[in-house]
Amino acid sequence: MYAIIKTGGKQYKVQAGEAVYVEKLDAEEGSTVTFDQVIFVGGDETKIGTPVVEGATVTGKVEKQGREKKVVTYKYKPKKHQHQKKGHRQPYTKVTIDAINL
Repeated sequence: MYAIIKTGGKQYKVQAGEAVYVEKLDAEEGSTVTFDQVIFVGGDETKIGTPVVEGATVTGKVEKQGREKKVVTYKYKPKKHQHQKKGHRQPYTKVTIDAINL
């Protein structure tokens, strides 16, 4: 059984027991989170939401809060002595999916 959930403006395909890296959630490590915006549930019974499946939730445990590797951008204008260098590290939350509840 698998489900498609929506969190942080993105959609993720999840299964019980797998780890998913999602946009940063306001939760501590070791706590349980519940995703209630379930768009699709597949498996023995297929349920499609309009826009979400009523009564369906996905629960998971927060394993880690972290930041990705640095992405460096460099802009310049030739012959003008103008350049700009910026770095960015996107925060993420690692969640291990426990169960898909219908």
